[in-house]
Amino acid sequence: MKNSKEVASIVQTLKACYPEGICSLQYEKDYELLFATRLSAQCTDERVNQVTPALFSRFPTLADLAEAEPADVEPYIHSCGFFRAKARDIVFASRMLLSEYGGKVPGTMEELLSLPGVGRKTANLILGDVHHTPGVVVADTHCIRITGLLGLTDGSKDPGKVERQLRACLPPEESNDFCHRLVLHGRAVCRARKPDCPNCALRPWCDHFRGQEKA
Repeated sequence: MKNSKEVASIVQTLKACYPEGICSLQYEKDYELLFATRLSAQCTDERVNQVTPALFSRFPTLADLAEAEPADVEPYIHSCGFFRAKARDIVFASRMLLSEYGGKVPGTMEELLSLPGVGRKTANLILGDVHHTPGVVVADTHCIRITGLLGLTDGSKDPGKVERQLRACLPPEESNDFCHRLVLHGRAVCRARKPDCPNCALRPWCDHFRGQEKA
């Protein structure tokens, strides 16, 4: 596990490599990010970004989605996979947002988890990107894998455990953008199948790279 100085160096290096540190999903309204994140389960952000313009053009308001039936939504999200379950969650969550939350995306973990199809990953993303809540950690596959390689976590694959470990070591004001930067780094450099270790700016603090050097 890393000490506070090493953590700060990793955070600052990632910030220098990826200054914007923003979510890859494209959206204009808060609830659009909520539903885009639901669509991204077992699907790439790139595919979701191809699908959502037509979806939100056909259903331009939350009320339009709430008045739809899941079967009306399915054709627009078919290519995202698990389209029946995702369409059902989008429609039922739209109805709940209107009936329970006045058409606003709620700002607490408990409220967000009450929405159909919303787990901790989605809830943390909304808390960080929409409500700017300090200390949130989006423990997606990139985050779990790369923080394990770096030694920021103990290598656990359990999202809940990784989230707790990162909350304990990351500066709260940096954690949300840090997770976005890990996604960008995982796509550009630290790829799952073939990490580009020689060109990785995080080499000085990476347990995985140090292990390779000793081998």
